[in-house]
Amino acid sequence: MKFRITLAAVVAGAMTLTACGSDNAATPGSAASGTGSSNPCGAGGASSAAGSSAAGSSAAGSSAAGTAGAASKLLADAKAGKLTVGIKYDQPGLGMKMPDNTFAGFDVDVAKYVAKQLGVPDAGITFVETKSAEREDKIAKGEVDFIVGTYSITATRQQKVDFAGPYFIAHQDLLVKADNTDITGPDCLNGKILCSVTGSTSASKVKESFSKDAALQEFGTYSECVAQLKAGVVDAVTTDDAILAGYAAQDAGQFKVVGKGFTDEKYGVGLMKGDTEGKDKITAALKAMVKDGSWKKSLDTNVGPSGYKIPEPPANMTS
Repeated sequence: MKFRITLAAVVAGAMTLTACGSDNAATPGSAASGTGSSNPCGAGGASSAAGSSAAGSSAAGSSAAGTAGAASKLLADAKAGKLTVGIKYDQPGLGMKMPDNTFAGFDVDVAKYVAKQLGVPDAGITFVETKSAEREDKIAKGEVDFIVGTYSITATRQQKVDFAGPYFIAHQDLLVKADNTDITGPDCLNGKILCSVTGSTSASKVKESFSKDAALQEFGTYSECVAQLKAGVVDAVTTDDAILAGYAAQDAGQFKVVGKGFTDEKYGVGLMKGDTEGKDKITAALKAMVKDGSWKKSLDTNVGPSGYKIPEPPANMTS
């Protein structure tokens, strides 16, 4: 089932926006300070946070592989006509493994476009599921040539891998049950259980900046988090708005995206640390994708039907 079909339901209300105690809509991407009036969400009650975030990367043993000046394994593989690309398998509209074992989504289209620019046809691509906690490790070990999987560029990750891009900017948000009225922003999670995935930075950002007494629950995939939200085990799921919109659409009427974006998440293409030549080639491919209209066409097809507002491409991709 293609994302363009499943996401139509979001327009009907999956992305209902509410501010704490208000009917006014908030603009995705606007800052949410988490300060101001006491008990702004009406949640009340104190609690102790259960479990600390394991948002750090699990890239074990990633030493100096791919140091500056070394030959580019990525480009050598491309020259041989084959590339191994890490993607997500469970993110509607971005990276999905379909029932017929094909792959669909914006990130998949980006990966295919980059590969084509490097001289590799679709048939020469092997897609590998790469969960958030595995990404740096898979790159460092050479198990993938590059990763296109809602991979946010951070200073910590840049110590271990290189990034081409960013090719897209999303905003961290929250997914809650459709009838939830007390979680209306990241500052409304004290005493609540917040779910994210192991290796993601999302949940730790909420605790550090907005709700220090939120309890954290982590799983390997966002699909597991969403299942726990449906079962009532957790109160909210946090990650990027584009990802959450897809899950809301899959279960029409079950969930809603709060719509109070509170970070900028710059998606990059991750590759071996020190592979300057490969990075430059991928950057050129990303710019070409924007310039010839393929970037916007893919987003319109995969994300547009959800009602999610397609942003402008990052400035670095248009310069």
